[in-house]
Amino acid sequence: MKEKTACWLANQIPCERSNVYHIFKRSDISIELLMKISLILGHDFFADLSRSYRTEKGK
Repeated sequence: MKEKTACWLANQIPCERSNVYHIFKRSDISIELLMKISLILGHDFFADLSRSYRTEKGK
């Protein structure tokens, strides 16, 4: 499997590679961008957030 780099992700989004690094540094991103990244990477980040929410709520 090919390694997924910031450059690869930038090509998929599409945006400049430097913008990908800015996304990584943000404390939040839009739902639309999170959906796009989830689809590109084939990972359900919304499920991760939901699991985290349930854990925090249960404390």
